[in-house]
Amino acid sequence: MELIGRGRTAEVFALSRTRVLRRYHENTSAADEARIMGYVRERGYPTPEVYDATERDLVMERLHGPTMVDVLTRTPWRVGTLGRLLGSLHDRLGAIPAPDWLRPSLVPGDRVLHLDLHPLNVVMTPDGPSVIDWCNAAAGEPAFDLATTVALLRTVEAPNLVTRIGRRLLIGAIVRGSRTDHRPRLTEAVEQRLSDPNITAEEKERLRRLAG
Repeated sequence: MELIGRGRTAEVFALSRTRVLRRYHENTSAADEARIMGYVRERGYPTPEVYDATERDLVMERLHGPTMVDVLTRTPWRVGTLGRLLGSLHDRLGAIPAPDWLRPSLVPGDRVLHLDLHPLNVVMTPDGPSVIDWCNAAAGEPAFDLATTVALLRTVEAPNLVTRIGRRLLIGAIVRGSRTDHRPRLTEAVEQRLSDPNITAEEKERLRRLAG
């Protein structure tokens, strides 16, 4: 199999022109991830179709196109348009009622949250944006989801976002593109991000300063 992507928690292999295998480094709840992807897709939210799932593997639709980060890196003058698009994707997801079987988030609520909805997890296909990587999905309050994205973008080690587009411009556009006020849930978002074992010591320090 051809390796076409690698992240902190999983690798992605090409199975064919139409399908990919996402394999997690450890046993996880890939079947639960497949279930929520199918749930939001049935309600019109843009995400890949899932064909099969086990504890570690997802076989799903192969998306063709760059990530939003790639587009921003090549065309930084589109930061406003793409940031507002990401804000609208938050709002569209926040309008979907959470199913009873979806685990609760740190902030209780009755809407579907992605909790990792940032430019690297949006693929810009010819048919429009498609959201990937749903392993953190939970039920909760939409403001918490948006606050989680803001906290990540303000503190993550991502040189391209700093030098080529500017974090402040991107975050400002995302916030303007959403009807949700994230600020009341920023403290909880920082708390959750600090619990992530994959973040670096420098990222933790930035998060503590943000919580200030």
